[in-house]
Amino acid sequence: MTIDVSYVALALVPGIGRARLEALLRTFRSADAVMTAGFDRLRAVPGMSRAAATAVAESSTETGERVVTQVDDLGGDVLVPADPRFPDALRRIPDAPILLFAKGRLDLLACPSVAIVGSRTHTRYGAEVCRHMAGGLARAGLVVVSGMARGLDAIAHGASLDAGGGTVGVLGNGLGVVYPAANRALYDRVGEHGCLLTEFPPGERPHAGSFPRRNRLISGLARCTLVVEARARSGALITVDCALAQAREVLAVPGPITSPSSMGCNRLIQQGAKPALGLQDVLEEYGLSGSVAESGVDKSDLHADEQRVLTALEQGVGQVDDLALRLDCTVADALSVLTSLELKGLVSQDRGRIFRPTLDVAVQPRD
Repeated sequence: MTIDVSYVALALVPGIGRARLEALLRTFRSADAVMTAGFDRLRAVPGMSRAAATAVAESSTETGERVVTQVDDLGGDVLVPADPRFPDALRRIPDAPILLFAKGRLDLLACPSVAIVGSRTHTRYGAEVCRHMAGGLARAGLVVVSGMARGLDAIAHGASLDAGGGTVGVLGNGLGVVYPAANRALYDRVGEHGCLLTEFPPGERPHAGSFPRRNRLISGLARCTLVVEARARSGALITVDCALAQAREVLAVPGPITSPSSMGCNRLIQQGAKPALGLQDVLEEYGLSGSVAESGVDKSDLHADEQRVLTALEQGVGQVDDLALRLDCTVADALSVLTSLELKGLVSQDRGRIFRPTLDVAVQPRD
């Protein structure tokens, strides 16, 4: 559709949020008419402060033209609410966005999605669980949404693409800006095979207030938000607050009570969040089956710890604490190996952290 550059320019005026924008469009009937109205007429619109009226009066459609050109040069798209490609899930959230910029597969914005968030600094356990959850949920047909940050965000995006699924990376900056710089390869990969989404104009650098605004879009796109690993004051918990305000479901992965990295998740569960003990706990929120196993895995390709755990399970040991005791390892280490085996489709998990070999997977030892 043809982009209304006057609307783009108006939406980018500082201090013009959804309420003021809607009031202006109701009064003047079009963005073009708003942009040509003088200060006195703008000031008379209900809810318009002197500063806001001044900012609109001093704005120019040239800003909209410049931004549309920049987005086009970056291979992206400008999405306004009237555009059918604008994500419907974001139309209904509090403080809904009035303008979005996207690059990549716009069809992903209309697909069933799950938000996966967690700490930038994480443990090996957190990384394993994140890969397992993101990969499994992507194979089950869900689009994985996260914030393109270091740590678990990056792992979630990468695992979903590795599994052949879709992912949406919501940016706290404009298109064309890679933050953090270490995510350059991921940025390019998501932009090509997934979708990058932001409400900040191209070239805008991140600032302190941009990440909380980004987080409301992460949770807003998804029916459920899954917190993999979070410290007591993790920024991931801001996304949880957004999800609750949007009446979205929140799930959290439990962790050791001695681990500061799991304190935020454990407290969420204590406060009523649904514990995510396996893929099925998330999938059932979407009415999907937990059968996401792969077949034809060669047992000789497993590393020694995986073979020991799988052998123990085949002998009937299924509870993770008992398994750790029998194998003389920590519960965290046993769970890490079990997560890897579950990701490969060799084991499945029942409630209560009971693991069993997957019967429909052909595990063929090499001759």
